[in-house]
Amino acid sequence: MAKVYALANQKGGVGKTTTAINLAACLAEAGEPALVIDLDPQANATSGLGERANGTSTYDLLDGVPLRDLAKPTKFQNLHLIPAKPDLAGATVELTRHSEGETYLRQALASDIDRYSFVFLDCPPSFGPLTVNALAAADRVLIPVQAEYYALEGLSQLVQSINLVKVRLNPRLAVGGVLLTMVDGRTRLSADVEAEVRKHFGELVFTQTFPSTRFPRTRGSRGDGSIRKPVQVLPTRCVRRASSNRCSFAHGPPVATS
Repeated sequence: MAKVYALANQKGGVGKTTTAINLAACLAEAGEPALVIDLDPQANATSGLGERANGTSTYDLLDGVPLRDLAKPTKFQNLHLIPAKPDLAGATVELTRHSEGETYLRQALASDIDRYSFVFLDCPPSFGPLTVNALAAADRVLIPVQAEYYALEGLSQLVQSINLVKVRLNPRLAVGGVLLTMVDGRTRLSADVEAEVRKHFGELVFTQTFPSTRFPRTRGSRGDGSIRKPVQVLPTRCVRRASSNRCSFAHGPPVATS
């Protein structure tokens, strides 16, 4: 059965998309079929994998088109993508008009995902209908957190929102891990933020952090496969663990259940 992970944080620029495509790429390279569903109208996960939405997109998935007709192979073996395009922004309005609009994605994923081991939902930087749909459909939430002061405020709000979705829509939802990104080891601020996050979330915080000097904030794909280099910036450790233990990423840190 596929494990569904939502990459969520209402703050933009924290590394949600970079984390999603790197995790998917490393697991696919380890032999695990993976699917990325781009839920952000900015379509950065789509372009980050060197693809573009020509025709169908996640808008169609929310509109009832079967997943098997929308998932497209990428340049990476074992890695499929349902791309996004700007008209997905219109779905945020339409979803609010329907009584079951918060669970459309969960219904769409009810079939055809068992051919994948992992599904990653790349959420937009807001807590709107698209993010709510992702949380309602996910088994776990992965939270990339930038090591800067205001990230702490946003993190507290996000956890409250996750708990609300858990109560109202998805009892199985839990935080699968918190990933510290863009950590600047030269500054006291980064150290203080990291310490504070670890204090509040304990073992939910991944041991590995990603320094700002290595995090690919602006590098993108030219659509010619050159994305392979930035995709490999993050997953070395994950590939090693996945290869040795059938993707032990899936059995990583303890999950928050309350």
